[in-house]
Amino acid sequence: MSTNNQLEFGFPKGGAFVIALVVLAVIFFSKATVTIGSGEAGVLYKTFDGGVVTDEAALGEGFHLVAPWNKVIVYEVRQQELLEKMKVLSSNGLDILLEVTAWYKPQTDQLGLLHQKKGQNYLERVIKPSIRSAARSVVGRYTPEQIYSSKRDAIQKEIFEETKMILDNQYVQLNEVLVRDVTLPPTIKTAIENKLKQEQEFLEYEFTIQKAQKEAERQKIDAEGKAAANRILNQSLTTNILKEKGIQATIELAKSSNSKVIVIGSGKEGMPIILGNN
Repeated sequence: MSTNNQLEFGFPKGGAFVIALVVLAVIFFSKATVTIGSGEAGVLYKTFDGGVVTDEAALGEGFHLVAPWNKVIVYEVRQQELLEKMKVLSSNGLDILLEVTAWYKPQTDQLGLLHQKKGQNYLERVIKPSIRSAARSVVGRYTPEQIYSSKRDAIQKEIFEETKMILDNQYVQLNEVLVRDVTLPPTIKTAIENKLKQEQEFLEYEFTIQKAQKEAERQKIDAEGKAAANRILNQSLTTNILKEKGIQATIELAKSSNSKVIVIGSGKEGMPIILGNN
């Protein structure tokens, strides 16, 4: 009786096999799926079929079904930032501390080749050595004074162009290189700042002199113009012209309502004399 009850109320016949199948299915499904997050892409590695897939597009964001014996290596494909501090030599052999920022990202369409040829550590293997090499090459062409003052933008542009050239065909995209800071030896920095200050003072002094010279030239030209005008006026004012002007003025005064006496021909050179009632 007890045996029959055990058979009736015990574990169903074949239940263990079903549960085992369910567990295996869950494990298989978990191994056969992968989710790629935002700003990421996946490289497929086929264990039994040639290894890294390089002739197909990388797996994009979202849910993917993958055979459980294969692997997916996930890469960040957003723009990333590298901050690099390095010691470089100027053209005259002085140590200069350079702080550089680089913006970079892997080429998504070449992600399989990047993984196969360079690996996930491509930052250390490819990008950092390229930036260091380019920075040393570029800075070595300039003096500390040029680096500190006038040539900083040119140096930044040249480092970017040379680094980009080195990274060509390395499956990496370089977006920008920025020179954030340049640190010179204290004595050199002080000497350059003093020199720049003296040059600025000299330019201000030159400007003051040039301003005074231009003002003197302006006054000279103005005086010469007035003198020339007076000479022309004196040459044009003959006796006859003066008499004519006097006669015209007498006529105009004669038309005035104010009482006056005009004596014709009594003044110097025969000019009229006007006698008013005041």
